[in-house]
Amino acid sequence: MLIQLIFFLPAALLAIIFLFLLNFYRDPKRSIPEGNVVVSPADGKIISIIRTKGPDMKISKGLFGKIKTLSKDIGKDCYAVSIFMSPLDVHYNRSPVGGKVLSTLHQPGKFFKAYDLEKSLMNEKNEIIIQNKRLGKVKVIQIAGFLARRISCFVKAGQKIDKGDKVGFISLGSQATVILSSKAHLKVKKGDKVKAGSSVIASY
Repeated sequence: MLIQLIFFLPAALLAIIFLFLLNFYRDPKRSIPEGNVVVSPADGKIISIIRTKGPDMKISKGLFGKIKTLSKDIGKDCYAVSIFMSPLDVHYNRSPVGGKVLSTLHQPGKFFKAYDLEKSLMNEKNEIIIQNKRLGKVKVIQIAGFLARRISCFVKAGQKIDKGDKVGFISLGSQATVILSSKAHLKVKKGDKVKAGSSVIASY
């Protein structure tokens, strides 16, 4: 009985690890909505929506300053929508709009927990700026988390992409933030669950 248990436990552990990895690296097909809409860049839960100009918001000056810095190359009046991706979510990131990739920028940083918005903005990140003909510049920020220590970017400057195209991947729990002009009309709120490429977060 003991011998059987000794052989069974490693096999069971390997099976659990295999199933976890199979689930983690899954890449389900998505139905991409047509029209002048912005889709979510990630699967997960919206943990924050911040507007960089307008009514006073009850957030710390430190957080607001970080968002302003990240949005300065997009515009003075922007929305920053942040999405937390748990280890159980699909971790492929998709383009929120169609257009031309203007730039990508990888920045080393810390590895704070991804659901801590203010601290997570100091984490390792990768920024992708896309030029959309009607909406203008849109930025996707892939942010590493406490567990996620590998960010992959699939696109490069000058590349033309369609809405919903895969632009990257982040391992384990992490965060994605999209920054877009306030000309867009938001269709989501804090706490909403979204799917990359198929959930509409704004129209324009």
